[in-house]
Amino acid sequence: MEIGIDQISFFTPNLYLDLTELAEKRGVDPNKYLVGIGQEKQSIVPPTQDSVSMAANAASILLEQKSTEFLNSIDEILFASESGIDNSKSGAVYLQKLLNLKKNMRAIEIKQACYGGTFALMTAFDYVKLHPNKRILVVASDIARYGLKSAGEVTQGAGAVAMLVSTQPRLASYNWDSVFQSEDLLDFWRPLDQSEALVFGKMSQEIYEKFFYEIWQTYSQKNLKKVSDFAAFVFHLPFTKMGKKALDQINDQIDESKKDQLEKNRLAGQIYNRKVGNLYTGSLYLSLISLLKNNILKNNDRIAMFSYGSGAEGELYSLSLAADYRQAILGDPAQMIASRRKVSVDEYEGLFRAFPEDSEDHELTNSYDSSHFQLKRIKDHQRIYGDNF
Repeated sequence: MEIGIDQISFFTPNLYLDLTELAEKRGVDPNKYLVGIGQEKQSIVPPTQDSVSMAANAASILLEQKSTEFLNSIDEILFASESGIDNSKSGAVYLQKLLNLKKNMRAIEIKQACYGGTFALMTAFDYVKLHPNKRILVVASDIARYGLKSAGEVTQGAGAVAMLVSTQPRLASYNWDSVFQSEDLLDFWRPLDQSEALVFGKMSQEIYEKFFYEIWQTYSQKNLKKVSDFAAFVFHLPFTKMGKKALDQINDQIDESKKDQLEKNRLAGQIYNRKVGNLYTGSLYLSLISLLKNNILKNNDRIAMFSYGSGAEGELYSLSLAADYRQAILGDPAQMIASRRKVSVDEYEGLFRAFPEDSEDHELTNSYDSSHFQLKRIKDHQRIYGDNF
């Protein structure tokens, strides 16, 4: 019985910042951003978007025009985020209401830095294996926010990826080959009293690379796989240069005949991430979408997926592509990214400061946002969402 990702979709806010303009404003050589870390643009969040509204926008692309029978087969919503809106209540419960899904389901939020989306996916695979007539909605949604003029400013971004997990998947099957490891480290964290993350950038990069190398060695031994068994390696990309740094570590294990293919697919898998920025929990899965939309692969091609979450947790597993996998990518990610409106650095700084960081009363209607689902207001410490259509 094949189990995997049946369909997938993506959402990002309709504003972006050009990082060349940010570099010039900050007195930095633009190539430090464009070449040094491999980022061109980043999505900017209007005050009317948060992790819940972005998740609803991504998931609604998956669920529109689905039959009542199909919707009733969804038994769980697993909402992965490190940009949660409440220390107690699950963001998934808001999604259940916004998406008009049935009452008899689980609606759970999962947090482990950028790794949370992968754990949600693994949990969904396990559930569907035991309940083959059911589906799980997995949504990874985040706002990467480090602060104006901070070292991490250039690696900000925002968006959500939604996935349906089922038997007979139309996108890709899971190969039940995961290898994972955890270690108590302080490379990145966000205390409860802070809205912006704390990060030791160089340390975080080194741990990411170390985790990939160690997990790959364990994975290849356990599963008797070589680099040449894979059509592509897809990486969690806080910035796109990270994928190259990780893959370069096993360059001596790559057959010469395979190097061009792996490099071509690595570059295809970072096209969207270069223009959106860091999605935290959704970054790996945006990279998967980018690969599948920007290069031609074959039925049963095996894709290695490396997930990493600071603090730290890492996992490597593989997916095998379905025959018509492109039809399982719903919406038009390239068009969504291309149609965003550019904001100036001054506008970006104003929007950054306008982002609601407390639960005091706020009226949030503005002229920037045309998305389907929006955060309309915060009143009496409650977030009130609305359908814009």
